[in-house]
Amino acid sequence: MSLLHRCHRLPTLAPRLVASRRTLYNKDGTSRIRLRISLFSSMSRSDDSGRPFNSAASFRVTDPPNPNWQLGQGLPDNVEPGKSWKAEEEKGWKTWDLSDISPREVYPLLTSCIVPRPIALVSSMSSDGIPNLAPFSYFSMVAHNPPLLSISFSHAVRTGKSKDTKENILATKEFTVSIMSEPFIEAANITCVDAPADIDEWDISGLTRSTSIDVRSPWVKESAIGFECELFHSYEICLPNSSEITNTLVLGLIKRAHVRESVLTASGTVDPAKLRAVSRLGGDMYARIGEGFELARPPWKVIRDQVISGAPESE
Repeated sequence: MSLLHRCHRLPTLAPRLVASRRTLYNKDGTSRIRLRISLFSSMSRSDDSGRPFNSAASFRVTDPPNPNWQLGQGLPDNVEPGKSWKAEEEKGWKTWDLSDISPREVYPLLTSCIVPRPIALVSSMSSDGIPNLAPFSYFSMVAHNPPLLSISFSHAVRTGKSKDTKENILATKEFTVSIMSEPFIEAANITCVDAPADIDEWDISGLTRSTSIDVRSPWVKESAIGFECELFHSYEICLPNSSEITNTLVLGLIKRAHVRESVLTASGTVDPAKLRAVSRLGGDMYARIGEGFELARPPWKVIRDQVISGAPESE
C-alpha cells in the first residue's frame, strides 16, 4: 500500500476500513453493501476548511509573465512579478547539508521544494492474483522512444518493508498507471491508506476496473488516461557507501495508452483544461492546473546573430 510516501491523516481511518471490509462480503466474495466513506466527516479538518471547491474548470491560457523579455535580460526586476521576486533576495537563503539531517526531515523539505509532482495511480497484481491500487508522486515520464515512465518506491526506514506495488511489479513484470483528475481525487486519495495486503483498495475507493489488453492488471475507468506497462528495468538505490537499500526505481515500458476522446484536441494531443489533472505539493496539499502560457523554444539560427553581435570581443 502506498502512503503517497506519507499520508498523514489516513492511518487513523485504517482500523475502521479493515473492520468494514470483513462485513462487506459474503463467503463467496460477493459484495453485500457498497462502502461509502465521507472523508470530510471521518477525518480531522482544519479550522479554515470551510472553503468550497470551485467545480468549474480552472485552466486558461495567458500571456507569459514577461512577454517583452530580451536576450541577456535575466530577471526583469523593474516590473512585477520580477520586482517583488528580486526584493525577496534581501531575506537571504537558508542552507541545509542533507547528509546532516534525518530522512524524516529531508522528506518534507524535498516534497515541498520539488513541485508540482504528477501522480501515478498504479494498479498491480501479486503473483497470487491479489489486486492492489495505490498513488505515487515519485513519478515521471522518462522517454518517448522507447516510451518509458518511472516510479520510485521508498522502503520503510524502521522496518525496511517495501511497497506491495513494488513487490507486485517485480514479481509479475507488469502494471498499469492511471492519471488522477479532479472529479475522482477523493476516491484516488483513499487508496493511499496503509491497509493490510489482503485489503482491496478498489473496494475501499469505489473506483471501477477497466480491463487491460496487454497486461493482467486493470486500469481505472474513471481516469481519462490509462497506461498499460511492462517492467523495463528496476534499480535498487542504496545509501552512499552502504549496502542498505532505501528505494527502488522502476522503469515501465508503456505498451498501450488509453485516452478519453473527450479530452483530445483535434491534433491528437491532450487538452489540459479538459484533463483536469491534479498534482502533489508538500504535506497533504494537492494542486490543480490553474493557468498556462506558451514560450517558444527558439532555434539557434534565429538568435545567433543577435547573440554574437551583443557578445564582448575576445582579446
